[in-house]
Amino acid sequence: MIMSKMEIIAKIKEFDTIILHRHVRPDPDAYGSQGGLAEMIKASFPEKNVYMAGKEDPSLSYLAKLDDIEDQTYSDALVIVCDTANRERICDERYHMGKFLIKIDHHPNVDSYGDMMWVDTDAASTSEMIYELYLAGKEQGLVLNEKAARLIYAGIVGDTGRFLFPSTTPKTFQYAAELVKYDFDRETLYNQLYNTKPHIARFKGYILQNFTISKNGLSVVKITKELLDEYGLTSEETSQLVGILGDLEGILAWVFFVEEPDVIRIRLRSKGPVVNKIASKYNGGGHPRAAGASITKWEQAVEVIRDLELACEKFKMQHN
Repeated sequence: MIMSKMEIIAKIKEFDTIILHRHVRPDPDAYGSQGGLAEMIKASFPEKNVYMAGKEDPSLSYLAKLDDIEDQTYSDALVIVCDTANRERICDERYHMGKFLIKIDHHPNVDSYGDMMWVDTDAASTSEMIYELYLAGKEQGLVLNEKAARLIYAGIVGDTGRFLFPSTTPKTFQYAAELVKYDFDRETLYNQLYNTKPHIARFKGYILQNFTISKNGLSVVKITKELLDEYGLTSEETSQLVGILGDLEGILAWVFFVEEPDVIRIRLRSKGPVVNKIASKYNGGGHPRAAGASITKWEQAVEVIRDLELACEKFKMQHN
């Protein structure tokens, strides 16, 4: 059931225990929306028990720390899942053990899970939606403090690529301008968001020296376990590199295949061709120009590449 912002606020007021979830392999928007909402609820209703669930990501630990939660805590809890399009990607499978479940997300609504949901695909980030929730509820007692503002701002910056992505709207800039009025250290936050470790920088050089572009404008990067070991990288750290081909002339879409012990992660990006429909064919999803998926063997990569080539070719024909 689609719900309004006021209905969400009413549910938050109704429950004494609230548990916030987000997606696996988190990015700043996942942490920003989950943590921003958690800090906003804590500041607004100090008597409530508010928890952040999920697996810690060391690369994002500067944003927020997650909680150890006992199973019984879920029994009478309101559970809110932020920034997660489908159930398979929710971090911590106990999300369904609560008394009431709400989905808040800005991805295409491919999986209508939860008792109620608020999905806005026009929002540049789920963190932007959390700020809108505050604006809708500040007359109802919602409080936004520096901790919440910092997290929401980080999520907006992360999911808009520092306001460079096409999803950025005048509203996004307006909200960012209002958030920076809060007393948090923006310079330090930027340094943390875009700090690059030397081994990651070296691998960035490897990618830039070895990329290719097909006649249709597709670039393919295959990162094997051997390459990860050679550069001392984790699979999670490669997510920091997926955007580096976006500035290169002649590339319409690009894909990173990252080999893990039991799966090959696929990260898709585009300057026009729709990639989330392709991702949905391979156990994934996302935005039209940024999506993720997975396959189990390298032979399947050929099929993914073929689908991407066709999407690029179709896009070129439509825009020439």
